Amino acid sequence: MTDLSGELLSANRRSNWIRLRTFITLRWIAILGQITALLIAQFGFGLVLEYGLCYLAVGISVIGNLIAIFVFPENKLLTESENRYMLLFDVLQLGFLLFLTGGLHNPFSFLVVAPVTIAASVLSIRSAMMLASLAVVIVTALLEFHLPLRTENLSVLEISNVFLFGHWTAIIIAIFFSSFYSRQVVSEMSSMGEALAATQMALAREQKLTDLGGVVAAAAHELGTPLATIKLASAELLEELDDRPELREDAALIREQADRCRDILRSMGRAGKDDLHLRKAPLSAVIEEAAEPHMDRGKTLVFDHFEITESPEILRRPEIIHGLRNLIQNAVDFASDTVWVETSWDEASISVRILDDGSGFPPHLIGRIGDPFMRHRKPEKERKKRPGYEGMGLGLFIAKTLLERSGAEISFANGSKNAELRSTQNTSGGAIVEVIWPRSKIDANHNLSLIGTGENPLHRTAP
Repeated sequence: MTDLSGELLSANRRSNWIRLRTFITLRWIAILGQITALLIAQFGFGLVLEYGLCYLAVGISVIGNLIAIFVFPENKLLTESENRYMLLFDVLQLGFLLFLTGGLHNPFSFLVVAPVTIAASVLSIRSAMMLASLAVVIVTALLEFHLPLRTENLSVLEISNVFLFGHWTAIIIAIFFSSFYSRQVVSEMSSMGEALAATQMALAREQKLTDLGGVVAAAAHELGTPLATIKLASAELLEELDDRPELREDAALIREQADRCRDILRSMGRAGKDDLHLRKAPLSAVIEEAAEPHMDRGKTLVFDHFEITESPEILRRPEIIHGLRNLIQNAVDFASDTVWVETSWDEASISVRILDDGSGFPPHLIGRIGDPFMRHRKPEKERKKRPGYEGMGLGLFIAKTLLERSGAEISFANGSKNAELRSTQNTSGGAIVEVIWPRSKIDANHNLSLIGTGENPLHRTAP
């Protein structure tokens, strides 16, 4: 999962998501705006400019767009280098137009920020920084090197040096701020999208297991009768073949294999019914089911059930089981020796608390626990301890998302600094995760309509 997520979230992969058609459309909009501005300047305000060179610059963009439309397929996805060259062309073309139309005295000079912002969103850091640096160089050069804006009477239109310097400063700040802001937002959205996709995959997997368990249980039930018939027939054959030992051995083998099939189906049926097929179960059974894959991993799991009222039966929803399983896995991974799983309930709520005797959560990351793909590089000692984990927080994000989807509220803390949450056994100050549901959300007795039991039909009996 980590390798897949890292690949999907890389900047190079993001750049490959952009269609050529998107750039063509944006460039047509820019071309239309440039032609409109030139026509207004020429016929509306009568400004004296090098209109031949200006229209030549716009015409090159038009020719580039037409070539892209007729040469490449409509659904072509651009590579990293192709995206870089497209945006590089836009920066240079806009810089040349600004050189012909007054440089930073032109109010449209602020548009140089646009291609740099797009580059920060879709390109690698190296390519984005290259384009941003180029834009800074162009804007700085335009302070001194540009053709002036002249009116019909050849008077020069320019702003004062103070405003010119302020304009230059604003553009430089906008280039870096908008680039950083855009990159952060896109990265967050990409991370969240990939993490949610991983969550859906985990939930779909759990649901498939649930469906498979129902099939297994049904198959075990349906095959029980023919196997019993085979066993009965083989037993009768054994009695009738006492005088034919070679055939009696075959009948004994049939009976032995029928017994073996019965045992296998019995275990499969029990697993299907107990582990996957039931739609509700006692709270303690669901907790132990979630913890079962981690009971033989060298750590001691202690289950404490604080019985205030009668133990509730809860819905065996895949997101609850998978979410709790991820939390218990995380506790087992970091525990020194023991993990405690405490459950309690009252008339209003159901609570599960998972504690371990490890080193606890890093204090500076507690507020971010549950965010996907936390960029926290672990020390070498910790990476050796958990070689299969990269510390990106995806497992906890999946657990948090699935449990919150079921109506739970989740809190993360360390035992030593949260005495009100600390278990009496958790004296070492390890990590604490507390999950609290409103009882109406998961109590099977409050959700009878979700269980879908229905009425048993009456069977007609023969007279």
